[in-house]
Amino acid sequence: MKLKASLFSALICTGLTAQNIQHNPGSNHGNKFEQLGSVLPTPNIYRTASGAPGHGYWQNRADYEISAYLDEDKRSLKGSETVTYHNNSPDDLDYIWLQLDENQQSSIKNADYDFSGTLTKVANDQKLRTTDLPTKDNGYGVNLEKVTDASGNPLKYVVNKTMMRIDLPKALKKGEKLVFKIDWNYNIPNRIAKGGRGGYENFPEDGNDLYTITQWYPRMCVYSDFQGWQNHQFTGRGEFALVFGNFKVSMNVPADHIVGGTGECKNYEQVLSSDQLSRYRKSQNADEPIEIVTLDEAKKAEKSHSKQRKTWVFEANDVRDFAWTSSRKFIWDGMKVLIPENNNKVMAMSFYPKEAYGLYRKFSTKAVAHTIKTYSEFTIPYPYPVAQSVEAANGMEYPMICFNFGRTEKDGTYSEGTKNGMIGVIIHEVGHNFFPMIINSDERQWSWMDEGLNTFVEYLTEEKWDNKFPSKRGPAWTIVDYMKLPKDQLEPIMTNSENITHFGPNAYAKPATGLNILRETIMGRELFDQAFKTYSKRWAFKHPEPADFFRTMEDASGEDLDWFWRGWFYGTDPVDIAIAKVTIATPDLEAIPKAEEVKYTVDKPIQNGFTDISKIRNKEDKNITFYVDKDKDLQDFYYRYDRGQEKVDTGKEYSFKVDNMTTLDPKDKEKFRNIAAYQIDFVNKGGLVMPIILEFTFEDGSKLYDKSSAQIWRHDEQKVSKTYYFDKKLKSVQLDPMRETADIDTSNNFWSNNGTATEMSKFEVFKQKQQGTVRGGSSGKVNPMQAAEKKN
Repeated sequence: MKLKASLFSALICTGLTAQNIQHNPGSNHGNKFEQLGSVLPTPNIYRTASGAPGHGYWQNRADYEISAYLDEDKRSLKGSETVTYHNNSPDDLDYIWLQLDENQQSSIKNADYDFSGTLTKVANDQKLRTTDLPTKDNGYGVNLEKVTDASGNPLKYVVNKTMMRIDLPKALKKGEKLVFKIDWNYNIPNRIAKGGRGGYENFPEDGNDLYTITQWYPRMCVYSDFQGWQNHQFTGRGEFALVFGNFKVSMNVPADHIVGGTGECKNYEQVLSSDQLSRYRKSQNADEPIEIVTLDEAKKAEKSHSKQRKTWVFEANDVRDFAWTSSRKFIWDGMKVLIPENNNKVMAMSFYPKEAYGLYRKFSTKAVAHTIKTYSEFTIPYPYPVAQSVEAANGMEYPMICFNFGRTEKDGTYSEGTKNGMIGVIIHEVGHNFFPMIINSDERQWSWMDEGLNTFVEYLTEEKWDNKFPSKRGPAWTIVDYMKLPKDQLEPIMTNSENITHFGPNAYAKPATGLNILRETIMGRELFDQAFKTYSKRWAFKHPEPADFFRTMEDASGEDLDWFWRGWFYGTDPVDIAIAKVTIATPDLEAIPKAEEVKYTVDKPIQNGFTDISKIRNKEDKNITFYVDKDKDLQDFYYRYDRGQEKVDTGKEYSFKVDNMTTLDPKDKEKFRNIAAYQIDFVNKGGLVMPIILEFTFEDGSKLYDKSSAQIWRHDEQKVSKTYYFDKKLKSVQLDPMRETADIDTSNNFWSNNGTATEMSKFEVFKQKQQGTVRGGSSGKVNPMQAAEKKN
């Protein structure tokens, strides 16, 4: 889901610091490159150390049959569902948990996650009212009419805010299934006035509503190997943890409404006119969007307000949720999309009111098609038969259907920002089909696994839509302002959804940027893309956790990335690497080597400086006979020397000369005449390690580039140096020239060879004499045997 920027500043809540264990915190090394083994959960038969599902992996399943009745006059919804829940876990379940998300709209049933409040300087008539104490019921939220087993016997249940526990008359054992039924109703809120994901929008100009029916039925919670029941309350922010299943849903709506929903409609023949049905069938083979319900038909329907009813029937298999939309205002267009990777023929479709016609008719369905094709290239082939975009003045995602914004001015014109925002949100919300609708992470706990991964692939998709597309999230430079914030305004990415202050940057932008840095700067596209596809394939239609992603990316690429996960995901340090100093040295080609005279004495017996307890006890042990004492042939000169049986003058002084260099010949002097050495000292001011990327510009206008991996910091996390030798004069050095590391202060990333703040020195150059080194061979020094004139 996309949140508007204005919402970010309003979402102020307490931050939660994620665990970031360091075993060597007092040192300047060994912390940032420490492995995550003590932080990540222990691998087991369900989730392996490689990041793949284990041989014991399991997940439960829920199949739904639902009937719904939309009352437009009362703006209410009545529903009845039969749920078949399959317990594939190894555990016996005494109770089950379901989500009642509409209770978040209730004044008395909501999750009760308050925000701090202060006096306002401006108030409007809608909000200035006497505080209700105690709080009065606003009439919203789920009303449960009946909860029974398959035979109609009542089941005991308890509602705790947005969660519902059903207590079972007997334990649901491994391999068994439970069939139960729930009847319910609720008043549909005005989502424009009240906010939220589902509800109605009223158009006073023509007196019609546009309904988005989402989180509308009691939905099974996830029971998993890593958490048990995921029954954290729904506060309106942290989204959903859901199980896969098959859905058969019938929606009874006013006869002049058009309905779009998750999956495929099974009775178009009964609900569409003959002309509309003909156009739909033609669109199934069209390469350009065809209007199935035309603009003129939608305008006529706006005036009809039929009192007749029609029932639309939809089916969807292997999905984790079901959402739908209904309105007489809809124009509807569609076209086919072929996914080459699995030869899947998909219907890409859009639903939109006339207010959005000038934008949606041109862009929406083609953006849907582009999205599922591009995501299929980077993840897994799109597996479903339908992908739909609905213009509903918001942004939210569900399997095979999503709700987006994008309306023109009354004269049909639109701004470039509206156009780009619309295309971006369509790509984002359609992209959610992959994350988390298929690669089904726990959004309630880890928003970044849903929003962050999806925003990253959204960025790749926007780039392939238009090379000039003004993406706001993904490029490293776009995260800098967030990374500059004071530490008390930040929390790690690995923070629960409800406890994040700046939700957009933390859950969307920072993880997306991190993945882009991995792809472009650290791993390279080939390694990254293959590893990312491996993760997507491994966890399609399953429930991955963060460790599964981290481990798979390393397992499939052969790259040790623990330093990156630790810094970027578990920490709040920014990147700020500075060029501290540049020292220039030129060669002294006329230097004459001097032989060095080394004075020394012969080595004394090599013995431990202290007789330890083990040596004392071994010597006293009468059962131990030492090998050298048994075999007299092993008792050489040094056996006796160590025991004082050989006398050597260890005070006598000897000397030898070190003479392994010679002067350069004229050819070498000419070869090295123009070379200069440049030592560049770097300081890690921000704390987060990153590769060091340099652009060298020379006085002749040429350029060279170099990149040192982040591992250059492994022995000193605060400062490092690099020395380069060039045979042409260096004019300047630019650190991170393409702004690809999210460095928050680029003012310290540049050095110019203008004679200021630069140290100059000389280094002598000699020619190495030919010689070799043999380990364990002669050192050239007199040894004790030679001094004693002994040979054994």
